[in-house]
Amino acid sequence: MIAEISPNTQAILLLTAPLILGHGEPSGDLLTPGEFKKLARILRDYELEPADLLTSDLEILPEECRTVVDIDRMKRLLDRGLLLSQAVERRQTRGIWVVSYMDDEYPNRLRVRMEENAPPILYGCGDASILDTGGLAVVGSRNVGDAPVEYTERIGRLTAEAGCALISGGARGIDRAAMRGALEAGGQVVGVMADSLERAVLNRENRDFRMENRLVLISPFDPLAVFNVGYAMYRNKLIYALADAALVVSSDYEKGGTWAGAVEQLERLRFVPVYVRADGESGKEMEALQRKGASAWPNPGTPEALRKLLTSRVSPKKTTSEQDNLFSLLSEEPAKAPEVAPVLPAEKPCPESSKKPVDEEFAKAREMLRNLPSARTASEVAANLGVSEKQARKWLQRLVKEGVLEKHGTPVRYAPKSQLSLLE
Repeated sequence: MIAEISPNTQAILLLTAPLILGHGEPSGDLLTPGEFKKLARILRDYELEPADLLTSDLEILPEECRTVVDIDRMKRLLDRGLLLSQAVERRQTRGIWVVSYMDDEYPNRLRVRMEENAPPILYGCGDASILDTGGLAVVGSRNVGDAPVEYTERIGRLTAEAGCALISGGARGIDRAAMRGALEAGGQVVGVMADSLERAVLNRENRDFRMENRLVLISPFDPLAVFNVGYAMYRNKLIYALADAALVVSSDYEKGGTWAGAVEQLERLRFVPVYVRADGESGKEMEALQRKGASAWPNPGTPEALRKLLTSRVSPKKTTSEQDNLFSLLSEEPAKAPEVAPVLPAEKPCPESSKKPVDEEFAKAREMLRNLPSARTASEVAANLGVSEKQARKWLQRLVKEGVLEKHGTPVRYAPKSQLSLLE
């Protein structure tokens, strides 16, 4: 259980979340995903974090921030402290935790694979450590007959027997059949919800599995959110990103969320290899997905065979037009995880030869700033040093991390720790 909400998470919730207004009535002031992404980039460039917005004078924010969101709008959002505390209390009484991409508890698979498209906020209930264990994603249609349901339940049971987690979307039909099969066989399950997380959390059966640390339910959307096609499409990305491989059991042909999610994974995202059901019952939609790069599910008959399939680290299969030879999928080179910098990263080390001029300037700045006679704002420091305010802010943030300076007051001023008495 993740009990504490970090200052960064508080700031992101205030800027982006409807809080208690989750019944499809979000505030018009809320930052859209695109707006928040732009704001996060600017904060990163200035080595700032969302939490700094809670303590800083917004009037002295970098000018670029104002091109994304005007100061009055940001103030209105950040002033919703009472609503935030009410929402947090409601979530906690229901066992729902919340993390942001700034938190250590945030799933690393989402951070690395989705990069800046990873959801800034993630709500959940259950053992969050399951989210980074990988496993098999199973997806499919909502409206299916008995045969696909029975087939999917067998896949769920086999996944549990293999000691692997199962990841699915929690919707009726294939998703719930896969989850049910795994849970009844004693396995661990991740349910990625597009809506109604709070209702799912309160379900008695789900509660029992959660208490056994075998079920974790998550959602990038407010726990009270109602179904939305866009939400469901975005949710699909998370299902694939959390897995080691994915199996499409059924799909409509060239329409529907399952089809769109699989095609996006095959043609653009390529987080994991995608397999399709191949047991004589599949139709033209499965054949079409194979032409787009999916592989026929090899129907592993033992837990050992399934574990080998999930740990083989094969690359997503190339489409027919991309294949240069006829080697099988298992003969391809292992896929390399994308190397991405952490969100809002600290300054990256560079070879000394290429960084020496900047280091010399920074060394001089450090010497001057550690002996400041009084607290100064970033703009005052920039003027004293004869550098841009952006450069001054970078150096100031670096010295704060090194423990040379501390931030204090509104507007934010910087002073050596020995000089903090001057701020009183």
